[in-house]
Amino acid sequence: MVTESPAPPGRIAERRENPPPGAVPWEMDRSLIAILTAVAIAAYLLLHFSFDSPRAAEAVLLLALAAGGLPILAGLARALLARHFDTDLLAGISILTAVLVHEYLVAAIILLMVSGGAALEGYATRRASSTLAALTRRSPRTAHRKRQESIEDVALDQVRKDDELLIFPHEICPVDGVVVQGSGTMDEAYLTGEPYLISKTCGALVYSGAINGEGALTIRATAIASDSRYAQIVRILRQAEEDRPQMRRLADRLGAWYTPAALALAALAWLLSGQPERFLSVLVIATPCPLLLAVPVAVIGSISLAARRSIIIKNAGLLERIDQCRTVILDKTGTVTYGTPRVTGIVMLEGFTEDEVVAAAAALERYSRHPLAAAVLEFARNRSLPPATVSDIAEKSGEGLAGTVDGRRVRITGRYKLGEGAAELPIPQPGMECVILIEDFIAGLLYFRDEPRPDSRTFIQHLRPRHAIQKLVLLSGDPSDEVAAVAAQLGIVEVYAGASPEFKLEVVRRHTLLAPTLFVGDGINDAPAMQAATAAVALGKENEVAGEAADAVILEPSLAKVDELMHIGRRLRRIALQSAGGGMVLSAAGMMVAAAGFLPPLTGAILQEAIDLAAVLNALRAAFPPRVLSDY
Repeated sequence: MVTESPAPPGRIAERRENPPPGAVPWEMDRSLIAILTAVAIAAYLLLHFSFDSPRAAEAVLLLALAAGGLPILAGLARALLARHFDTDLLAGISILTAVLVHEYLVAAIILLMVSGGAALEGYATRRASSTLAALTRRSPRTAHRKRQESIEDVALDQVRKDDELLIFPHEICPVDGVVVQGSGTMDEAYLTGEPYLISKTCGALVYSGAINGEGALTIRATAIASDSRYAQIVRILRQAEEDRPQMRRLADRLGAWYTPAALALAALAWLLSGQPERFLSVLVIATPCPLLLAVPVAVIGSISLAARRSIIIKNAGLLERIDQCRTVILDKTGTVTYGTPRVTGIVMLEGFTEDEVVAAAAALERYSRHPLAAAVLEFARNRSLPPATVSDIAEKSGEGLAGTVDGRRVRITGRYKLGEGAAELPIPQPGMECVILIEDFIAGLLYFRDEPRPDSRTFIQHLRPRHAIQKLVLLSGDPSDEVAAVAAQLGIVEVYAGASPEFKLEVVRRHTLLAPTLFVGDGINDAPAMQAATAAVALGKENEVAGEAADAVILEPSLAKVDELMHIGRRLRRIALQSAGGGMVLSAAGMMVAAAGFLPPLTGAILQEAIDLAAVLNALRAAFPPRVLSDY
């Protein structure tokens, strides 16, 4: 079924998550508190049992509790005033109760449990930040600005739009810009994930973060450093790192009932037994560290694993949602197809030769990143056409590519950009086309077809049995005959062609109301649809990495990476639930034993530490890749 879009109006659907109030704030460094507490516990044991100095031993513990416990108690007071029953409250109440009943060693162990767990989470975060750290280290700090005949080195934040900057050989491009002098190549692997050298000459676009080749280039800045592409990639990674994952917020929601329930059980045990130690025993074993620590450790580990697989997670909530999606909506060009069609035909107008037109088009396309550029260049290479001299390149969105080739003005555009001039063109053929104008005369047309990726059909066929996908949709802005041909090769029945961004949004909204949706596109004109989907993935070298729409960006144009991401999300959910759920069940069982009086506070604290360690170690598995991450 192929549906031609009427392009109805639509509004971008906002998908914003407002996290609840955070955990108890800490005024001191968590790692330092953990170290000091561990040292204090060791000193206590040494003084108490080796030197028989119980008073000195207790004094050491009290100093550690004052240094590390007071910040927690201060946060506890603020949380109580705000009526926010966070799960961290149990830790604070346990420490306070242990001090009041003179169980200083128990209080210190609880403090070590909480601060050590927080430090472990911080360590996992830093490990997951290795990609961000590498990008930050290689960020340029200065730029060479040209002032008339002189060159001055300036800090990157002093560069303004329209400044002329000199990029020396092998230097990193500091900002986005346009080449105004010189020619050469640039390595854009850090931006696209592909180790290809891109030719640059006057008029060509350059991006911050790209590595210049052998020749010096002079560029005119089109964006300041903070708005350039490289800075935006770094910012995206930092935002992903700081985002509170949806599964982590589960701890806060559970805290609304778990904390009062634990306090009620502890109070009941105290009331029935008359022993305040029962109250402390229940709270010690009730501290939900498996939930507080295991879930974020698993999420951070999964983000790190994804980054090592060329997948940037911008919204950590995607990792939970992606395995729940039951409808997959696929963009065509650049997603299930290469996005780099091959030339299938050429039509000439009177007065021009095929070699003349193809050579002129190839000369311009050498400096373009348009999906059709590679096809034109390959077509010209097959004809062994000599290279031409090019200058004054300009490529404006929606207007096509223009430049001067061997002294003649050449323009490559689409049929519907010619206005009344389109009447001179022959009837359109199936597939895609471009029109070549030389000195404002229509010289000829090139026709293209986009081929599906070799693994597209296999990927699509495995979604239903392996990932419980119930519906597949192909959505494209291309003509219906082109989209129908691709859909038939891939075995997709529900197809929407000629889709405008507004119509794509409407289609995704309609399907999302029926079932959770995963939208996979190349990031071009897909932003509204991506925001309306349950989960959105931008795929391929042509995506705009700094866009706000996608939940994840795959730097390699490969559907296998989409499958890997789906498996990473499924594996995260399984590991997180194993770690948190198993730990919580053991803690709940311990609470009952403690309430019955069979678990003293010190034993409970040690047992809780063992439960925490097991939960966190299991959660750490998420950071290490399994033997197989793709199953097709």
